[in-house]
Amino acid sequence: MSVTDVTDVTDLYRKFGEERLPPGQRETSAFPVLSKGTVPDWDPDEWEFTVTGAVEEELSLSWEEFRELPTRTQRQDFHCVTGWSRFDCEFTGVSFPDLADRARVRDDAVHVMFSALDGYTTNLPLEACTREEVLFTWELDGKPLPREHGGPLRVVTPHKYAYKGAKWVDGIEFLTEPERGFWEKRGYSNTADPWNEERYG
Repeated sequence: MSVTDVTDVTDLYRKFGEERLPPGQRETSAFPVLSKGTVPDWDPDEWEFTVTGAVEEELSLSWEEFRELPTRTQRQDFHCVTGWSRFDCEFTGVSFPDLADRARVRDDAVHVMFSALDGYTTNLPLEACTREEVLFTWELDGKPLPREHGGPLRVVTPHKYAYKGAKWVDGIEFLTEPERGFWEKRGYSNTADPWNEERYG
């Protein structure tokens, strides 16, 4: 993929704050590994991605089928709630809006719950998900996403702290009432806006 195929969305911070680096963050070129537990096993032949809940058409996609969906590459910034940010990450994958369109989300859907192979969950209001920058990604900087960083598939949410982007994601459920995910139930912010430093509830 050539450089011209990469969409730069690193200026999205202008919608949320005055500085590209959110308050309380430090920029790093490293990519620290933080997870709630160990890296889960996965079998590409058995892996399944599901879209359920308040949709007109529930989806069940194999790894091969998921990879055949329309793909885009974006240059994004990545903000961890523990205080570091990595600029100019190039992620390749499927946008949330593209996937939502395929499932034909119902009008009564207001919230989204992401699930993962390790049992992790995280939630966001639907309006926070329906941005082109929210990607289900399998590639980082032109290489397969490392397992410790959520490979084969993770969510990236550059307008939120990264715990809102589930590693090893294997499904989403559209909800008609808000629910809280793993860290949100344990005192982390439900909104997770880096530019307001919404780290903990």
